[in-house]
Order: sequence, then C-alpha cells, then structure tokens
Amino acid sequence: MPTTTPLVWEATIALIIGLLAFDYFFHVRKAHAPTLREAAVWSALYVGIALLFGVAVWTWGGADMGAEYFSGYITEKALSIDNVFVFLVIMASFKVPREDQQKVLLFGITFALIARTVFILLGAALIERFSWVFYLFGLALLVTAGNLLAPDDHSEDKPNIVVRIVRRMFHSSPHYDGDRLFTTYQGKRALTPMLLVMLAIGGTDILFAFDSIPAIFGLTQNVFIVFTATAFSLLGLRQLYFLVGGLLERLVYLSLGLAAILGFIGVKLVLHALHENNLPFINDGEPVPVIEISTWSSLVVIVGILAVTVVASLSSPRGKARVAVSGLRNRIAGYLDLSPRATAIQRRDAFADLRAAWTRVEGLEPRFKAMVKHADVLQADLQRACAAHAEATGQPPSDCRLDLPVPTPDENGDPA
Repeated sequence: MPTTTPLVWEATIALIIGLLAFDYFFHVRKAHAPTLREAAVWSALYVGIALLFGVAVWTWGGADMGAEYFSGYITEKALSIDNVFVFLVIMASFKVPREDQQKVLLFGITFALIARTVFILLGAALIERFSWVFYLFGLALLVTAGNLLAPDDHSEDKPNIVVRIVRRMFHSSPHYDGDRLFTTYQGKRALTPMLLVMLAIGGTDILFAFDSIPAIFGLTQNVFIVFTATAFSLLGLRQLYFLVGGLLERLVYLSLGLAAILGFIGVKLVLHALHENNLPFINDGEPVPVIEISTWSSLVVIVGILAVTVVASLSSPRGKARVAVSGLRNRIAGYLDLSPRATAIQRRDAFADLRAAWTRVEGLEPRFKAMVKHADVLQADLQRACAAHAEATGQPPSDCRLDLPVPTPDENGDPA
C-alpha cells in the first residue's frame, strides 16, 4: 500500500475546501429553496465526484485500498441518510423557512467535517498507542446497533440540550430575522432561531461522530481513507436533504439496516481486537486465533444489507402509509403558509393538492390510520386549512374531517 505523501493530503484537502466554498458562493449565499431537479443534479454530481475519487484511490493504491474506501464511503453515506432524517426533525421543530434551510445545512456539514476530523485524529492516535481501543470501538457500535432497534425516539417536541442551555443563558428572539444570527428583541440584542438551529445541528453532529468514526475505523485504519470517505459522504448532504426529504419516510427499515451494519462492523472490530490482543486478562496477553473478516467480505455484506433494506422498505405498505400521511401534513403546511397576496389560482391549486393528499390518507387501511402520530393535531390543522380556504374564496366551509382514531397512551406501533 503506497504512502500518502503531504502533497496528496494537501491536494485532497484543497479539493474538499474548494467544493465547500463552491457550494456556499454559488448556491447558499443567496437564500432560496432548491427545486427537485436542482437537488437531483447536484446530488448526482457530488456522488459522481466521490466515486471518481474512489476510482483514483483504487488506481493509485490498489484494489484493497479502493475496497476500503468504497466500504467506508457506503457505510458513512448510509449513516448520513439517518442524519438527514434527524435534520428534518430539527428543521421542523424550529420552523426554519425553506429558503434558509440550505445555509443551516451547509453550516452543519462544515461543522460535522471539522468535528469528525478531530475525532479521526484522536482515534488514530489511540489506535496507534493502544490496540485495546478496538474493543471499545466494537462495544460502542454494538450498543449503538442495539439502540437503533429500540422504538424511534426522534421528536419535534424535545429541544436539543445545547439549545436549552443557550436559551437559559442568553436572551433569544422567538422570530426569524431573515438569515441573521442576531436581532433586536424587546429592546435588547438577542439570538435568533437561526443561530439556535445551527447550534442544534452542531450538537447533533457531535453525537453522530461517536457512531460514524468507530464504524469506519472498523473497516480500515488508514487515516487517509477514513478522512476522505467521511468527507465525501458529508459533501452533497445538503442536496440529499432536499432530494430525499419526502422519500425518507419510505425507508421504514432503515434503522434495522443500519443496526445490522453497525452490529456487523462491531463484531469485526472485536474479532480484530482479539487477533491483536495484548490485554493480560485475555488469553494471557497473547493474540487469540480467531477469524478476521476481510475488506472485500465487509464490502459485500454492507452493500447486501443496504440493498435488502431499500427493497424491503419500498415494498412495505407501512412505508406507503407514512408517505401518504407525511404528504398530507406538507400540503396542509403549504396551504397555511400561502401569502395573503396569493392569487385565486394559486389557492385553488394548493387546495386541490391538499384534497388529493387528504383522499389518500382517507383510503388507508384502519391499522395504518391507528398508527398516525399526533392524529388530533393533524385533524385540527386540516380544519384550519379548510377554514382558511373558505374564508379566502368566499365558499362555504368544507366538512374537513379525517377518520383517524386517536391512539391511547398504551398503544404500541410505529406511528405514521
């Protein structure tokens, strides 16, 4: 395996910084909500750049080094999709205007890259000095895999702990002032929700690093591969957010797939730790003769798990039910967010979309209706949208009701 020279490092870091700068100056500096086509084109471009970089690594470093890069990139990209779901929850909880979400996401990506670089350097230093760190990494991944099997705890009602501390310590405004981080509220300088949501994203990124860095060190100990696979998995995350935000609801088995991947890598790390063992209370400090999982086997297992996860999720009726409910929530929010200056045609089209989404939810099987999260809030929002439409158009108010049972506190199930 060739030595990574300072020139290679410098060129790679310059490429990554250049891509971040390009993203800011040409896409994010001017607030706007990207179209689906724009998000798709740029997502494909960033994935293409990552794949071309992997081909370059393969050509320069050999097949094993290339396989390590692609294993790490695919794993980190899969974990980043789960990050996107959490970002969706945070954005919704702070009610970030859609045109300003790009700036928040780019900050989150930049912060994540810096934080994970620190974790990578610390992890590499620990591994070089203490081989028993592999035991800790493996245990951490197995615990994380177990947590992913627990019921989903993403909630829009729980402020990030960093945000709660900042709100207690500093004067903050409940209202946005464009994309400004500070404003004047009640006669005093105050933090805006824009700054608070950036803090929430940053705090969440640190937590994600505790999962992602041990995971990739379980696939390779080459610091260059660890860094580049992590960096390229984060680049393009902003576009991925706008591209697959609505489709993430379909990936109902994503947590199971990620749990399987992290569990597999955790076992691989423990086996590697046993193979390199020098702890005196295990086999008298001698290496344990165990099977080691090769890089190629890891790549095949990871790709296989992700393929099964996606196919099973897309064919799941529960995933389709989630999309229907999520679509109705979005259509309701879209109508209620219409400007008072919206034309009659705009209102008609928006309400037609809302009614179509409403019909899809009404057509769900009772078992899926019983799993809708915050059904009473959904009912109330639908009635508000119908009342607003009636008032704006001068039409009689519609009977906006959904046949949704309100779940009792002891009901179990995966809410839609």
